[in-house]
Amino acid sequence: MNTGNDSRAAKGGLRAWWLSPPRSGMRRLIAPWEYRHLPAFGIAHLAGGIVAAAAGIVCLSYTAYGWAAFFLLVGALNLLCGYWYLAVARSFPTG
Repeated sequence: MNTGNDSRAAKGGLRAWWLSPPRSGMRRLIAPWEYRHLPAFGIAHLAGGIVAAAAGIVCLSYTAYGWAAFFLLVGALNLLCGYWYLAVARSFPTG
């Protein structure tokens, strides 16, 4: 008895799912669910980066240098990622 198979593997697998929507170059590094809502995720990354940087500054005031370095690094990476997401979102053609 053959039954219908409605799995994603039958429709092209994980590769087809990851490449939808179609995108090129460095944009393929962005997860599909994030790519569909880039401005929202960009702002969320910027907010997270600000919070992590604030935590790093608080750790610096308590002379916890290891934790301060960790939080400042995480904050910097989040700010960079948020800026990149917003730059990609701005590059979309409008109209």
